[in-house]
Amino acid sequence: MSNRTLPVNIQGNHACALGAVAAGCRFYGGYPITPSSEVAERMSAELPKVGGVFIQMEDEIASMGAIIGASMGGAKVMTATSGPGFSLKQENIGYAAMTETPCVVVNVMRGGPSTGMPTRPAQGDVMQARWGTHGDHPAIVLVPSSVREVFDETVRAFNLAETLRTPIILLIDEVVGHLVETVTLPEATELDLVDRKWAKGSKKGFQPYAVTEDMVPPMPRPGDGFRSHVTGLTHDESGFPTQKPEKVAQAVGRILDKLERHRALIESYEALQTDDAELLVVAYGITGRSARKAVAMARDKGIKAGLMRPITLWPFPEAALKKAAKNARHVLVPEMNAGQLCYEVERICGTDRIARLNRFDGEAISPAQILEKIEELA
Repeated sequence: MSNRTLPVNIQGNHACALGAVAAGCRFYGGYPITPSSEVAERMSAELPKVGGVFIQMEDEIASMGAIIGASMGGAKVMTATSGPGFSLKQENIGYAAMTETPCVVVNVMRGGPSTGMPTRPAQGDVMQARWGTHGDHPAIVLVPSSVREVFDETVRAFNLAETLRTPIILLIDEVVGHLVETVTLPEATELDLVDRKWAKGSKKGFQPYAVTEDMVPPMPRPGDGFRSHVTGLTHDESGFPTQKPEKVAQAVGRILDKLERHRALIESYEALQTDDAELLVVAYGITGRSARKAVAMARDKGIKAGLMRPITLWPFPEAALKKAAKNARHVLVPEMNAGQLCYEVERICGTDRIARLNRFDGEAISPAQILEKIEELA
């Protein structure tokens, strides 16, 4: 039995690195920034063992460019950063979305704005993860709440990136990133891994951005002889720029529609005691763990509370939330920010029954705080 299949004490950021390598990541380009630096440090140690490449770039902009280039070359790729670095990556995240280049971007969130609190936890990058780059663009954002879930969601992030040819954002709370838990991690041979759909068949008249049934065109592998043109400009099926309204609508519409087409593959969530919940808590990341404890404490007090914890933040699991909130008189959204995901919950559930619990002082929201709010609303 290998060491990997035995219980180990491991930090969330290290679990992210091990999940990436297990998923087939063979190129990491990054720049150190608290509280994500352990991801890079572990990748620098693990990638040489599997023939991979680790490179520290001069800044976050270059890091994002490096992984896009490596992905176009055929590698599974990842970078990791935190708030200020995530902001710098946004233009190239949009480029990856437009060129449909698979990549995984990890953001271990810290307090902000600006330099903020590098060593303190926050959940302030939710809306930046969805709308940080410009224009209408697809966004898949995953947010784990435990060390094992960090590993699993990192693997899933690579599978989604490869399947759908799109950048995937993995949001990790500073608490979860630096949390050490005892977990059992699977071997890579035990995982169901996905490789991107490569172009095959006739090279004559090849269209690198053809409209396919699954909305995901096959990607030309360098050296295979398929001619392609890659640009961040809006392009038609040939890859060459266009401003023709019908072609623009088709190109942008397709990269948006492919997420809607594959919602069942993308969406993930946990619903706990929601069938009879008169008060529903919607929480994610480390706050979701506090909420789980608070819901259990509320049940002990005879309060019919339930938890809906989205693991996929975007596209948001709307149907699951509607079902969980069907009988709830109140929907409580605790977040470590001034209020971000609550707007999405209000859009789906209406504003009249939404209650907020916000904290942005560099401390996590405790179960006792959530319970107090539940009792206030009950």
